[in-house]
Amino acid sequence: MSAKDGGYFSRLVRKLTSDVEDLDADEMSMRSDAEGAQRACDCRSGEEVTVMGRLRSVELCPTDEAATLEAELFDGTQGVTLIWLGRRRIAGIEPGRTIKVRGRMAERDGQKVLYNPYYELQSPVS
Repeated sequence: MSAKDGGYFSRLVRKLTSDVEDLDADEMSMRSDAEGAQRACDCRSGEEVTVMGRLRSVELCPTDEAATLEAELFDGTQGVTLIWLGRRRIAGIEPGRTIKVRGRMAERDGQKVLYNPYYELQSPVS
């Protein structure tokens, strides 16, 4: 078995020598591809996109006008900020949860953003 063919031994060595965050990013990216979602790094502003990833953080951002719920989604390639306007809490939207979101990509302060995205909570990988 050569290392080029991705045999058992080469996969085992990679798992033992790679950083846990790198392995998690690779796993999330493969799962996202399998679900038919786009990679966040390939999404451009103005496009209708479907992205799947894990929520790294969720926070309430109160303002004078209206509260917003903001979450950072990471799909293994890049982060996307999800913003739900006028929401203080959404059941199931919590750090560590895997979700698939759909909406029109925008940019805010150089960061990719989805405003009021449609979302599907994903079951944990077993």
